[in-house]
Amino acid sequence: MQSAIFSLSLQQNIMTRDVSMAEMIKYGDVLTDIRNIIEKGRQQAYAAVNQVVIATNWSIGKRIVEEEQQGEVRAKYGTKLIANLAKELTLEFGEGYSRRNLELYRKFYLCFKDLEKTNARVRNLSWTHLRIIMREVTPEGRLWYLKEASEQMWSTRTLERNVSTQYYGRMMASQRQQLELPAPVIEGEDPKAYIKNPVVAEFMGFRKDSKFDETELEQALIDHLKQFIMELGRGFAFVDRQKHIKTDTEDYYIDLVFYNFRMKRFVLFELKTHKLTHQDVGQLDMYVRMYDDLVKGDDDNPTLGVLLCTETDKDIARYSVLHESEQLFASKYMAFMPTEEELRREIEQQKRFFLAQHGNVEDEV
Repeated sequence: MQSAIFSLSLQQNIMTRDVSMAEMIKYGDVLTDIRNIIEKGRQQAYAAVNQVVIATNWSIGKRIVEEEQQGEVRAKYGTKLIANLAKELTLEFGEGYSRRNLELYRKFYLCFKDLEKTNARVRNLSWTHLRIIMREVTPEGRLWYLKEASEQMWSTRTLERNVSTQYYGRMMASQRQQLELPAPVIEGEDPKAYIKNPVVAEFMGFRKDSKFDETELEQALIDHLKQFIMELGRGFAFVDRQKHIKTDTEDYYIDLVFYNFRMKRFVLFELKTHKLTHQDVGQLDMYVRMYDDLVKGDDDNPTLGVLLCTETDKDIARYSVLHESEQLFASKYMAFMPTEEELRREIEQQKRFFLAQHGNVEDEV
């Protein structure tokens, strides 16, 4: 506000001195340039400070681990060492060096021993980002979150949500399912890598015991479209809701339509607030066929259809048109944040559903 008043007063002084319009424009350009320089400098200073904080914490963790009996992960006196260090350092440098934080710095070093490689991936990430990523149990998962959070510029809130819902684990489960089955001949990227099951949609705001109809479910997804697209994964863009398809004899309305630019195909979502039924599968199959015939462009790959339902069914996966279809999918949505154990159990259950749809009975685990 003060800078705006100062700028206005300077312009008034210039006007009173009968300065030419060209000089005023030139002055405005200089002012804009200097503002940009200041803003860029502030951003660089923040990034530099952030890198120093990360490097400092890593070095502290490294020194603690080195002291713990020549770097062994589980040193008998490690807890006592950290407790003693915390007492001394907290008195001198403050709460940033509490026992809890020193344990985090130690864990940081153990999780990312190659600081140079780590730094190459965290140039726009903060220490808070790294604290969240360290909750991922696998080294591969931690590196994946580093890369994705940096490239996609995830906020700490987004990262927190993705780690809590085991985003990486669910993605890897989809990829493992593909490896267990013969690869279909499909132009473009394999759809099975993009269809998550289960879909965690706690962002809609429903409680675990909430009752809602399909209209309320659709509205909740639209109200939280950004979060829903992020849950779906890379390449998804929203196209339409209640998409009107008109034939010679009837009008039809598809709940949600997306386009995935990586797969180069439309993806139709039908929303159900009940367990999967063969009638649902038949309806979705018809919508996909109609969309391919009436809407899809010549350059688009075949349309996909996804039924979001409260529960899947292996019999329907095995005996309906869903079986062995490369264009139809069903996914269970969880309208609440599951516990780690609930989500792990659900991933295994949906893996069996996937194998029933795309494999044989004896393939199931």
